[in-house]
Amino acid sequence: QLQLVESGGGSVQPGGSLRLSCLATEVPSDRYAIGWARQAPGKEREGISCISKDGEHTGYIESIKGRFTISRDNAKNTVFLQMDNLVPEDTGVYYCVASATWVCPLQAWRWDTWGQGTRVSVSA
Repeated sequence: QLQLVESGGGSVQPGGSLRLSCLATEVPSDRYAIGWARQAPGKEREGISCISKDGEHTGYIESIKGRFTISRDNAKNTVFLQMDNLVPEDTGVYYCVASATWVCPLQAWRWDTWGQGTRVSVSA
Protein backbone atom coordinates (compact mmCIF):
# COMPACT_ATOMS: atom_id res chain seq x y z
CA GLN A 1 0.00 0.00 0.00
CA LEU A 2 1.31 3.42 -0.95
CA GLN A 3 2.68 5.54 1.87
CA LEU A 4 3.68 9.19 1.62
CA VAL A 5 6.25 10.85 3.86
CA GLU A 6 6.65 14.62 3.80
CA SER A 7 9.65 16.66 4.87
CA GLY A 8 11.00 20.18 4.51
CA GLY A 9 8.53 22.25 6.48
CA GLY A 10 9.62 24.98 8.85
CA SER A 11 9.37 28.64 9.79
CA VAL A 12 10.35 31.46 7.46
CA GLN A 13 9.83 35.18 7.11
CA PRO A 14 7.60 36.63 4.41
CA GLY A 15 9.40 36.55 1.10
CA GLY A 16 11.36 33.46 2.08
CA SER A 17 11.47 30.03 0.46
CA LEU A 18 11.00 26.43 1.45
CA ARG A 19 11.23 23.19 -0.48
CA LEU A 20 8.93 20.38 0.54
CA SER A 21 9.68 16.78 -0.37
CA CYS A 22 7.37 13.80 -0.52
CA LEU A 23 8.82 10.30 -0.55
CA ALA A 24 6.52 7.56 -1.76
CA THR A 25 7.19 4.14 -0.28
CA GLU A 26 5.92 0.56 -0.69
CA VAL A 27 4.61 1.19 -4.20
CA PRO A 28 6.33 2.87 -7.18
CA SER A 29 5.16 6.48 -7.30
CA ASP A 30 4.88 6.53 -11.08
CA ARG A 31 1.56 4.71 -10.76
CA TYR A 32 0.04 7.79 -9.14
CA ALA A 33 -0.71 11.40 -9.74
CA ILE A 34 0.84 13.22 -6.78
CA GLY A 35 -0.07 16.55 -5.31
CA TRP A 36 -0.06 18.82 -2.33
CA ALA A 37 -2.89 19.96 -0.15
CA ARG A 38 -2.79 22.29 2.82
CA GLN A 39 -4.85 23.19 5.81
CA ALA A 40 -4.58 26.70 7.17
CA PRO A 41 -5.51 27.35 10.82
CA GLY A 42 -9.26 27.31 11.21
CA LYS A 43 -9.90 26.34 7.60
CA GLU A 44 -10.69 23.21 5.66
CA ARG A 45 -8.11 21.26 3.73
CA GLU A 46 -7.64 22.45 0.15
CA GLY A 47 -5.78 20.93 -2.75
CA ILE A 48 -3.19 23.36 -4.09
CA SER A 49 -1.06 21.61 -6.69
CA CYS A 50 -0.79 18.42 -8.70
CA ILE A 51 1.49 16.63 -11.11
CA SER A 52 0.55 13.76 -13.39
CA LYS A 53 2.15 10.31 -13.29
CA ASP A 54 4.60 11.14 -16.05
CA GLY A 55 5.19 14.71 -14.95
CA GLU A 56 3.79 16.13 -18.17
CA HIS A 57 0.85 17.91 -16.57
CA THR A 58 0.86 20.21 -13.56
CA GLY A 59 -1.80 22.30 -11.86
CA TYR A 60 -1.91 25.09 -9.27
CA ILE A 61 -4.57 27.06 -7.51
CA GLU A 62 -4.60 30.73 -8.38
CA SER A 63 -3.09 32.02 -5.14
CA ILE A 64 0.19 30.10 -5.60
CA LYS A 65 0.70 30.42 -9.34
CA GLY A 66 4.09 31.94 -10.13
CA ARG A 67 5.35 31.31 -6.58
CA PHE A 68 5.19 27.52 -6.14
CA THR A 69 6.59 24.86 -8.47
CA ILE A 70 5.81 21.15 -8.31
CA SER A 71 8.14 18.55 -9.79
CA ARG A 72 8.81 14.85 -9.50
CA ASP A 73 11.68 12.41 -9.81
CA ASN A 74 10.14 9.00 -10.39
CA ALA A 75 13.53 7.28 -10.22
CA LYS A 76 13.69 8.43 -6.60
CA ASN A 77 9.95 8.10 -5.90
CA THR A 78 9.98 11.71 -4.77
CA VAL A 79 7.85 14.75 -5.47
CA PHE A 80 8.92 18.28 -4.61
CA LEU A 81 7.13 21.55 -3.97
CA GLN A 82 9.38 24.57 -4.29
CA MET A 83 7.74 27.48 -2.49
CA ASP A 84 9.10 30.96 -3.13
CA ASN A 85 7.99 34.43 -2.07
CA LEU A 86 6.03 32.97 0.82
CA VAL A 87 3.33 35.06 2.47
CA PRO A 88 1.65 34.65 5.87
CA GLU A 89 -1.44 33.23 4.16
CA ASP A 90 0.67 30.22 3.15
CA THR A 91 0.90 29.15 6.79
CA GLY A 92 -0.56 25.73 7.48
CA VAL A 93 -0.01 22.00 7.44
CA TYR A 94 1.02 20.73 4.03
CA TYR A 95 0.06 17.22 2.98
CA CYS A 96 1.41 15.11 0.18
CA VAL A 97 -1.47 13.39 -1.59
CA ALA A 98 -1.84 10.76 -4.29
CA SER A 99 -4.45 9.47 -6.69
CA ALA A 100 -4.41 6.32 -8.80
CA THR A 101 -7.51 7.47 -10.67
CA TRP A 102 -7.30 11.12 -11.66
CA VAL A 103 -4.73 12.62 -14.03
CA CYS A 104 -3.98 15.79 -12.08
CA PRO A 105 -6.74 16.71 -9.66
CA LEU A 106 -6.76 19.80 -7.47
CA GLN A 107 -9.87 19.20 -5.40
CA ALA A 108 -9.02 17.67 -2.04
CA TRP A 109 -11.77 15.06 -2.24
CA ARG A 110 -10.21 13.47 -5.33
CA TRP A 111 -7.07 12.40 -3.47
CA ASP A 112 -7.28 8.92 -1.91
CA THR A 113 -3.93 8.69 -0.11
CA TRP A 114 -2.63 11.30 2.33
CA GLY A 115 0.63 11.74 4.17
CA GLN A 116 0.91 12.85 7.79
CA GLY A 117 1.70 16.45 6.93
CA THR A 118 4.49 18.93 7.56
CA ARG A 119 4.03 22.36 9.10
CA VAL A 120 4.86 25.61 7.35
CA SER A 121 4.82 28.90 9.23
CA VAL A 122 5.33 32.26 7.55
CA SER A 123 5.62 35.24 9.86
CA ALA A 124 7.75 38.33 10.41
